[in-house]
Amino acid sequence: MLPPYITPEAVDRFIRAALAEDIGDGDHSTLAAVPPDAQRQARLLVKDHGILAGMDLAPMIFHAVDPGLEVAASLKDGDPVQPGDVGLVVRGHAQSILQAERLVLNCMQRMSGIATYTHRLRSLIAHTKAQLLDTRKTTPNFRMMEKWAVVIGGGLNHRYGLFDMIILKDNHVDYAGGIRRAIEATHRYLHEKQKNLNIVVETRNLKEVEQVLAVGGVTRIMLDNMPPDLMREAVQLIGGRFATEASGGITEDTIAAVAESGVDYISVGALTHSVKSLDISLKAY
Repeated sequence: MLPPYITPEAVDRFIRAALAEDIGDGDHSTLAAVPPDAQRQARLLVKDHGILAGMDLAPMIFHAVDPGLEVAASLKDGDPVQPGDVGLVVRGHAQSILQAERLVLNCMQRMSGIATYTHRLRSLIAHTKAQLLDTRKTTPNFRMMEKWAVVIGGGLNHRYGLFDMIILKDNHVDYAGGIRRAIEATHRYLHEKQKNLNIVVETRNLKEVEQVLAVGGVTRIMLDNMPPDLMREAVQLIGGRFATEASGGITEDTIAAVAESGVDYISVGALTHSVKSLDISLKAY
């Protein structure tokens, strides 16, 4: 099942804008050198170990360029891959294949890198109840695909944007005049606007956790940049009254200890902002 933000309209807007950015007034290299009636085929060749992502997106891109292109997939999103694997074969007008090539590869290489890293971190906490979340630390205008890749890799999406969840972070709390004022103002705002949004409050220490507990009225308490031992104390203090989320500088070396503290969620910005793209190419044959 596709994430709810992956709609035909949203994907079409993304592809059209990306193709316009890349092709401009024409792919002059292809138009100059390749006969317009040439029919060719190409293979999507994997040259790295990882988790494949973008297989559902690739045909959409090829068909946006040329509905007549034939795409035969041999792998699917989420499949583990290794060097030499062939993800798909595309056949049709050679000019169309070349015009779609870079956008397909740019998307699939980055999405596969994200899915691979997500799968890696998810495996490190599989022995716990903690779920892995992404963040809004995404590439502008590519968030949809990056968050999709997190799902393909086995993670969960945090809020999509500023509009679908309220997160009262440290700056919000400080500007509002404290945790109580921030939460109470948020409830008034939601009531006035007749909105029903989950509320997450970021805390930096046990004192702030106690303040949130005293006010209540939230969905989740975020434990930010706390060492695992302090997180464990915070989880015990919260006692299941609210869901808990660990965040802030979590790495491969620390994520298992964080998960073992008992938190419900772990959000990791590096899932989308610090990944290495998977090596994939499109080769004529």
